[in-house]
Amino acid sequence: MDGRLQLFAGNANPALAQAIAEELEVPLGNALVGQFKNAETRVKLDENVRGSDVFVIQPTSHPVDHHLMELLLMIDALRRASAGRITAVIPYYGYAKQEKKTSGREPISAKLVANLITVAGADRVVAVDLHAAAIEGFFDIPVDHLRATPLLARHFMHEVDHPIVVVSPDAGGVGRAQDFRVRVGGSLAIIAKQHPRPDDTETLDMVGDVAGKVAVIVDDMISTGGTLDVAATMLKDRGAEKIHVAATHGVFAANAIARLDASPIDRILVTDTIPLPPEADGRIERITVAPLIAEAIMRIHKGLSVSALFT
Repeated sequence: MDGRLQLFAGNANPALAQAIAEELEVPLGNALVGQFKNAETRVKLDENVRGSDVFVIQPTSHPVDHHLMELLLMIDALRRASAGRITAVIPYYGYAKQEKKTSGREPISAKLVANLITVAGADRVVAVDLHAAAIEGFFDIPVDHLRATPLLARHFMHEVDHPIVVVSPDAGGVGRAQDFRVRVGGSLAIIAKQHPRPDDTETLDMVGDVAGKVAVIVDDMISTGGTLDVAATMLKDRGAEKIHVAATHGVFAANAIARLDASPIDRILVTDTIPLPPEADGRIERITVAPLIAEAIMRIHKGLSVSALFT
């Protein structure tokens, strides 16, 4: 590589891409990313990238398939233009909830997406809070898995009255909730749940005392809002004084906003890995991951440790 750092972005989250570019004081590269008249995705790079260290910023959020295709074609265009190294910066990794088979004759979609990104020509991947850590192993190229928990915890540290209880809405998220609890203090509660059908949630029981406390539900994403709705109802029934939510990815699929509006949740905090839908109300607050991603990009570019960001 010749040492140049270049940034490009698709159409999934241009505001975040611009914020990252401003943090790095590097302009976004000129590229045409649109559609032909037949609705096929069109990509054309308008800058020389030969030998450059290139980072493509593109979450694969709604519409997932379209934004994924933009990412793949941008990577392919960069590879064919002889970029020195291509890093796919994917703040939100779509298809992440399909990381295993739950019944017969199903695909493992998260693995297929990893294969597509690798075959397209990416040399490295940067992602934020993958739904399942096992997805890192789906790639045969290096993956830098960034964590937003420190950012979310810092926001709550001085704004939530004690006593506080940090709640994991399922057994798989205990590690994330514990990391959050260590940073803000308080106790820990765990809710056991099951999914009888896709996008449908049932709670079984809860371990931990929440009566008279401020409960903070910590999760990696808010999709349909079903998990949060049933968790918040259980917390309220068990005497929680207030209920807050801290999640990395605000997907807000289907009628999630309306469902959460009708829930006993007082406040929701998400990051800007995904643009908020137009119907998002004032209870939903956002913090930016741009400085975190920008620092990771600079460390990768200079060959420095990325894990040092979290230690």
